[in-house]
Amino acid sequence: MPKDVVVEIEMKENEMIDYKFSEDASIEELKAHIDKTYDSHYSKEKFQATEFILDGGHGTGFCIGNILKYAQRYGKKGSREDARKDLLKVLHYAIIQLHVHDKNL
Repeated sequence: MPKDVVVEIEMKENEMIDYKFSEDASIEELKAHIDKTYDSHYSKEKFQATEFILDGGHGTGFCIGNILKYAQRYGKKGSREDARKDLLKVLHYAIIQLHVHDKNL
């Protein structure tokens, strides 16, 4: 994470923010979703397949491709809960892409 972002976050940690769109709850839900991926079939032998893809230099294409896939699928497959899971996947791949972006600077 860029240093200026860290400073801004540290300055705001002590402030109480009145979130208008439940962002705090959504962030907690996203973190729980990400945490589950570390215990799932996607994380065999303590390595995620995503790690191998990133190490192979295909991180941006993989992440952006998955963001597009799940965004385009949103609301078209399954229940409202399935659509919500698709949004969480979009956000998760966007966070992974932030890592790829920062690593490649």
